[in-house]
Amino acid sequence: MRLMPALLLLAACASPSPGMFGAIRDEVTKGGIRFVVYHAGSRAEVVRMGYLTRAERAPVPRLMEEAAAEVTGCRVVSNSMVTQIPGDTGVAWFDLDC
Repeated sequence: MRLMPALLLLAACASPSPGMFGAIRDEVTKGGIRFVVYHAGSRAEVVRMGYLTRAERAPVPRLMEEAAAEVTGCRVVSNSMVTQIPGDTGVAWFDLDC
Protein backbone atom coordinates (compact mmCIF):
# COMPACT_ATOMS: atom_id res chain seq x y z
CA MET A 1 0.00 0.00 0.00
CA ARG A 2 2.90 2.38 0.57
CA LEU A 3 3.81 2.20 -3.10
CA MET A 4 0.40 3.38 -4.28
CA PRO A 5 1.00 7.14 -3.66
CA ALA A 6 4.37 6.94 -5.40
CA LEU A 7 2.85 5.13 -8.39
CA LEU A 8 0.05 7.69 -8.65
CA LEU A 9 2.58 10.51 -8.55
CA LEU A 10 4.65 8.95 -11.32
CA ALA A 11 1.57 8.30 -13.45
CA ALA A 12 0.89 12.05 -13.51
CA CYS A 13 4.34 12.87 -14.88
CA ALA A 14 5.57 13.03 -18.44
CA SER A 15 9.13 12.27 -19.39
CA PRO A 16 10.81 12.61 -22.77
CA SER A 17 11.78 9.73 -24.99
CA PRO A 18 15.49 8.86 -24.95
CA GLY A 19 16.08 10.92 -28.09
CA MET A 20 14.79 14.03 -26.31
CA PHE A 21 16.74 13.74 -23.04
CA GLY A 22 18.12 17.17 -22.22
CA ALA A 23 15.45 18.93 -24.31
CA ILE A 24 13.64 22.03 -23.10
CA ARG A 25 10.32 21.17 -21.40
CA ASP A 26 7.23 23.37 -21.57
CA GLU A 27 3.53 22.90 -20.91
CA VAL A 28 0.57 24.36 -22.77
CA THR A 29 -3.19 23.84 -22.83
CA LYS A 30 -4.97 23.76 -26.18
CA GLY A 31 -8.65 23.01 -26.63
CA GLY A 32 -8.94 22.20 -22.93
CA ILE A 33 -6.25 19.49 -23.19
CA ARG A 34 -2.90 19.80 -21.43
CA PHE A 35 0.24 18.99 -23.43
CA VAL A 36 3.88 18.69 -22.42
CA VAL A 37 6.23 19.73 -25.21
CA TYR A 38 9.91 18.80 -25.33
CA HIS A 39 11.96 20.61 -27.95
CA ALA A 40 15.56 20.52 -29.08
CA GLY A 41 16.93 21.88 -32.33
CA SER A 42 14.52 21.18 -35.15
CA ARG A 43 12.48 18.49 -33.34
CA ALA A 44 9.58 18.58 -30.90
CA GLU A 45 7.95 15.80 -28.93
CA VAL A 46 4.39 16.44 -27.72
CA VAL A 47 2.83 14.37 -24.94
CA ARG A 48 -0.92 14.56 -24.31
CA MET A 49 -1.80 14.49 -20.62
CA GLY A 50 -4.99 12.95 -19.28
CA TYR A 51 -7.50 10.42 -20.51
CA LEU A 52 -9.69 10.97 -23.55
CA THR A 53 -12.36 8.71 -25.01
CA ARG A 54 -11.96 7.61 -28.61
CA ALA A 55 -14.56 10.18 -29.70
CA GLU A 56 -12.67 13.00 -27.94
CA ARG A 57 -9.37 12.23 -29.70
CA ALA A 58 -10.26 13.50 -33.20
CA PRO A 59 -8.88 17.07 -32.77
CA VAL A 60 -5.77 16.00 -30.86
CA PRO A 61 -3.28 15.73 -33.78
CA ARG A 62 -4.10 19.31 -34.84
CA LEU A 63 -3.88 20.52 -31.23
CA MET A 64 -0.52 18.76 -30.79
CA GLU A 65 0.82 20.56 -33.85
CA GLU A 66 -0.48 23.89 -32.51
CA ALA A 67 1.12 23.18 -29.12
CA ALA A 68 4.51 22.48 -30.73
CA ALA A 69 4.33 25.69 -32.78
CA GLU A 70 3.23 27.85 -29.84
CA VAL A 71 5.83 26.57 -27.41
CA THR A 72 8.78 26.61 -29.81
CA GLY A 73 7.88 29.70 -31.82
CA CYS A 74 8.71 27.68 -34.94
CA ARG A 75 6.63 26.55 -37.89
CA VAL A 76 5.78 22.85 -37.79
CA VAL A 77 6.77 21.15 -41.05
CA SER A 78 3.62 19.94 -42.84
CA ASN A 79 2.91 16.22 -42.57
CA SER A 80 5.91 15.65 -40.28
CA MET A 81 3.90 14.15 -37.40
CA VAL A 82 5.18 10.71 -36.41
CA THR A 83 3.74 8.40 -33.76
CA GLN A 84 4.96 5.05 -32.50
CA ILE A 85 1.54 3.52 -33.05
CA PRO A 86 -0.46 4.68 -36.10
CA GLY A 87 -3.26 6.98 -34.97
CA ASP A 88 -1.85 7.32 -31.44
CA THR A 89 -2.74 10.62 -29.78
CA GLY A 90 -0.63 10.11 -26.66
CA VAL A 91 2.81 11.04 -28.01
CA ALA A 92 3.90 12.53 -31.33
CA TRP A 93 7.08 13.94 -32.83
CA PHE A 94 7.25 16.88 -35.24
CA ASP A 95 9.92 18.46 -37.43
CA LEU A 96 10.30 22.21 -36.95
CA ASP A 97 11.32 24.98 -39.32
CA CYS A 98 12.95 27.62 -37.11
